Formats: sequence, C-alpha cells, structure tokens
Amino acid sequence: MAKAKKEKAAGGKKGFEERLERLEELGDEIRKSDIPLDEAIKAFEEGIKLARTLEKDLDKIESRIELLMNGDEAGSDEEADLGLFDDEE
Repeated sequence: MAKAKKEKAAGGKKGFEERLERLEELGDEIRKSDIPLDEAIKAFEEGIKLARTLEKDLDKIESRIELLMNGDEAGSDEEADLGLFDDEE
C-alpha cells in the first residue's frame, strides 16, 4: 500500500512539472506577434486554468512544509492534508 502511495505522489509530481512546462509553452506562444487572436485567447484560457491548478498544488506544498517545520505546534486543531500531489481534478 505504501508503494502505491509513493507511485501516486511521483505521478503527481510529474504531472505538476508537465503542467508547469505546458504553462511556459503557452506563455511563449502568446508572446509571438503572428499568432491569431482566437488562438491567443484559447492559449490564455488554458494558461489560466493551469496556473490555478499549479497554485493549489503550491498551497498544499506550503502547508505540508509548515507542518513539517512546526510539527504539532501549528494548527493542531486542523487536520493536515498530506497528499501533496493527489489528483483532485
């Protein structure tokens, strides 16, 4: 069972990196001066969606780091979400 959890986390990390790379590609695409407006808008929309999912992932990472750094001191009343890269989409 622990192996499945590690594999899921590794797959999530890979997904995070792939989404970040795609966001960078979209940014490069939008910066081109010869891109048609409708394609630029589609790329922008996709980029916004990716940015939002990446932001959620980063919030989870930050929460986990705070939990690890502070131990039981921080937020002992709250239940911590330790599934860093769980797919929640």
